[in-house]
Amino acid sequence: MATYFQYVKAAMHRAQYEQTEDKEWFASIPGFDGLWATGSSIEEAREQLVETLDEWIPVHAWVGKNKLPDIA
Repeated sequence: MATYFQYVKAAMHRAQYEQTEDKEWFASIPGFDGLWATGSSIEEAREQLVETLDEWIPVHAWVGKNKLPDIA
């Protein structure tokens, strides 16, 4: 079983980034419904995505009692 850090790291390896028409960066992780972040640079979007993921995991798993997405 992966540690929390390993899980977050593996999830972030799946992250996808797209620049929007207004030059903002949109970041998401496939399979993590409702999890996304934006930033003025790809680095900022990534930082925001990590913070959002850190908040999303407990809400999704512990409060909602949902199974976390597999990241094999």
